[in-house]
Amino acid sequence: MQDHALMSELDGLVSEGRNPRTMDIDLLPATEILHRINDEDRLVPEAVARVIPQIAAAVERIVAAFGQGGRLVYIGAGTSGRLGVLDASECPPTFGVPAGMVVGLIAGGPAALTTSIEGAEDDAEAGAAALRGIGLTAKDVVVGIAVSGRTPYVLGALAHARGVGAATVALSCNPASAIATLAEIAISPVVGPEVLTGSTRLKSGTAQKLVLNMLTTASMIRIGKTYQNLMVDVRPTNQKLMARAVRIVMQASGCTAEAAHAALDRTGHDVKLAILVMLTGQEPQAARGMLAGAGGFLRLAIEGGG
Repeated sequence: MQDHALMSELDGLVSEGRNPRTMDIDLLPATEILHRINDEDRLVPEAVARVIPQIAAAVERIVAAFGQGGRLVYIGAGTSGRLGVLDASECPPTFGVPAGMVVGLIAGGPAALTTSIEGAEDDAEAGAAALRGIGLTAKDVVVGIAVSGRTPYVLGALAHARGVGAATVALSCNPASAIATLAEIAISPVVGPEVLTGSTRLKSGTAQKLVLNMLTTASMIRIGKTYQNLMVDVRPTNQKLMARAVRIVMQASGCTAEAAHAALDRTGHDVKLAILVMLTGQEPQAARGMLAGAGGFLRLAIEGGG
């Protein structure tokens, strides 16, 4: 009976439908298969564009949380969980934020990143326990990620988040899903049935990745982690990132590579501070005070020191 109920539930999900445009895909040569996949992928940005108001609402909640010392917490299972962990792990090197500011949690724990532990998604209590494990508070924002919108692990997590007063966001690819109903903000890009029925790592996964990119990138811009369109809080922790840091200082200030290297050396490889030193002629210590007075916003510090 339980299997029949689940089958009936899945039958009603857009993401589980059969795609009439790919019914003959198993008869096609490789080039035509790839064209069909590409044609379907083109639908994804349009679906995401339709939910930008909801994404913007989530960004505002995330920025407010960061302003009071709160965190952004992604939680999901399978592909959805992996995408959340990926986005969270890229924030410290890209934006220079502490590792605990954006958190990614996946059903089954770290082992599920490389090994399928799909049964872990059926445990609602485990979702709540994962949030208790990181000490979730009312200052935080929890984004539950599940293409179907019905994953018990995510539902349990969102219910716990609401119970402690944290802001809640649901990211699914099915309208009016269970997690969308439970969360305060529902982001539901509807990309339609997949090229391969039920393989939601395809269009649905791409839509989730685009939305997650938007959530963190827009939020980081809003808290001063960029200057113009430059990643001025990037951490130059390897040779490639050091070269990028030099280029960023050069692009922001118009200086030579040698001058950019020297400024970075004087500021402990702090890109944002090096740019401010180059543009204002201030010593690093004074420039650091200017940045602090501007709340970390480089543009405001430059305008205040000009």
